[in-house]
Amino acid sequence: MATETQQPLTAKLTFWTMTAMVVGSMVGAGVFSLPRRFAQETGIAGALIAWTVAGAGMLMLAFVFQTLAVRKPHLDAGVYAYAKEGFGEYPGFFAAFGYWASACVGNVTYWVLIMSTVGAVWPALGEGDTFLALLLSTIGLWGFFFLIKQGIREATAINRIVTVAKLVPILVFVLIALFYLDLKVFADNFTGATYGSLFDQVRGTMLVTVFVFLGVEGASVYSRHAKRREDVGRATVLGFLSVFAVFASVTIVSYGILPIEQIAELRQPSMAGVLEAAVGTWGKVFVSIGLIVSVLGAYLAWTLMAAEVLYVAAKDDDMPRFLRGINAADVPVPALIMSTALAQVFLIVTLFSEDAFSFALDLTSALTLIPFLLAAAYAVKVALGHANVARGTRRELTIGVIATVYVVFLLFAAGLKYVLVSFIVYAPATILFALTRREQGRRVFSPAELALFIVSVAGAIVGIVALIAGWITI
Repeated sequence: MATETQQPLTAKLTFWTMTAMVVGSMVGAGVFSLPRRFAQETGIAGALIAWTVAGAGMLMLAFVFQTLAVRKPHLDAGVYAYAKEGFGEYPGFFAAFGYWASACVGNVTYWVLIMSTVGAVWPALGEGDTFLALLLSTIGLWGFFFLIKQGIREATAINRIVTVAKLVPILVFVLIALFYLDLKVFADNFTGATYGSLFDQVRGTMLVTVFVFLGVEGASVYSRHAKRREDVGRATVLGFLSVFAVFASVTIVSYGILPIEQIAELRQPSMAGVLEAAVGTWGKVFVSIGLIVSVLGAYLAWTLMAAEVLYVAAKDDDMPRFLRGINAADVPVPALIMSTALAQVFLIVTLFSEDAFSFALDLTSALTLIPFLLAAAYAVKVALGHANVARGTRRELTIGVIATVYVVFLLFAAGLKYVLVSFIVYAPATILFALTRREQGRRVFSPAELALFIVSVAGAIVGIVALIAGWITI
């Protein structure tokens, strides 16, 4: 294994490769679960509003990453680097760890959904939450570790192929659903009145939309491999716009196939159940095969990004030195091992969850919100620092403010449960921060950092007590 002092050949990623990585990391498990997740919360009216809010908010975040890639081209691994540059080392550490942890938990949703899909014909796998499912998922988890270890260039080439392959069944689903759309069923599903106020319905969908849009920052995270830095922002925006219409379409057309109550009870992946209702068994098989291809591609992209964040943080002296190691194929192997190991831990946790897939999905979204909030707030700070520049800076400031407000709303929508569970994950991570400071012979905390640490520990204690007492459940 190479150390940080060696200079391996770096793969330079083109605009289209980075765009494929953005699309590949967004189009994963989430899109195949959209019909049921939305039907459990809202009708068509609420879904349209939710996608409008989420689309506008996430587009602003995409513009934030585009702007920062241009304004701060020297910052690698965007989400983490922006938090550190803007607010200091400890918040930057939290952003790096939170983003990395969310990627690892997100990878767990992929294996749960694959096992749930196969479980439709092999009952021993249940809905991805049985011991056999855990065993097979573990084999897949470490199998991918050895694949990615062979090299970044090979992994991204596979991702380009898989990105194209997995879009085909999703687009076919939308076209078939449009052809079989029942206008009466569609009209009956419009209001979702039984779910409470329209605001509550929209709020209930927010974590789902966050999850499916995770990956919008993919090109930014992998910026150190870009052939041209200006391609990072353009790939981010193009990837987002390409995927947004697909996600919204999958959700809305499903309401025209089955009554909302039936969609809400479908087994995951619910897209398969919707297409089965329209065309029969072959529709379910078709979507299930597409899901497995899609999820494996997204898993590949997310594992790459997770390892990259740890590696860059270690290079910047914000993670322990052992994470700086890379091999001759430019793969940060120690960071990759840690990413795979954390996914393994959360995979085991899903055995004790009431709804393994939904829990992992929502926790992934919640863990990402702090890193996103810090990145958006940094964009505001950068724009204010260039206040003497004309119209372009005012646009950047507006985008940053809207993105920041949107993420704050997402934290509210997530609710106390996932905020507390996030603290349980965040607080112990400070051990890595302390190890890093000790390696450098530095004081572990400044006064401000100590205050932040106390808040995170207090939140973790409250979360643990709430879990033990049954006030919140996973």
